[in-house]
Amino acid sequence: MTEQDRSTRTLAVDIGGSGIKVMVLDNEGEPQTERSRLETPQPPKPEPVLEAIASLASGQGEFDRVSVGFPGVVCGGVIKTAVNLDPSWIDFDLQTTLKDRLGKPVRVANDADIQGLGAIAGTGVELVITLGTGFGSALFVDGILVPNLELGHHPFRKGETYEQQLGRSALDTVGSKRWNRRLEKALTYLQDLFNCDRIYIGGGNTKKIAVELPPQVKIVPNVSGLLGGIALWHY
Repeated sequence: MTEQDRSTRTLAVDIGGSGIKVMVLDNEGEPQTERSRLETPQPPKPEPVLEAIASLASGQGEFDRVSVGFPGVVCGGVIKTAVNLDPSWIDFDLQTTLKDRLGKPVRVANDADIQGLGAIAGTGVELVITLGTGFGSALFVDGILVPNLELGHHPFRKGETYEQQLGRSALDTVGSKRWNRRLEKALTYLQDLFNCDRIYIGGGNTKKIAVELPPQVKIVPNVSGLLGGIALWHY
């Protein structure tokens, strides 16, 4: 690694259904600024979200490039799904638009993929799920990402998807006890499906987990969703 690589500063951006978070990291993933956050604008359309990112970025000092985690399928920086934001995101070129707005190189990927890049060991079969507004997922095999895995919208139980049963709306509706029982079932199903060596759970609702997790399951901090932004430039 060159001295220039070591000194590169990355603005990591995490777009969520309820909040937008940013932090500047060095090339080792060490925070160079305090994390800052704004509520996700309502309705969460592209322009107000871009304005929020620009506002947060202006308070973070100097940076050389930008990594963005987005809650949906992302192909070449273009948004393909945005279930928990607004339909106007579909086919929106976030990568190019934000590059023009901030004047810096930008890479955009699914938020669970980025969280995974910040958490995985890089060996064996590793599944990342995120419990927040929705249900995110990312699957890695020996450190290689299986692209565009959207487990949240696959059937889970009682005719509903993982997201319908385990998203924030479900937690608010059925309460923590039933939600935790559903989570236990989901972990069993996913382990049987993928034969995972490790499962990582991230997202804001990890604080609601009240069951004993299997030994191969680990809760990862929310900051992984920002720290993975460094790995996105090396991937």
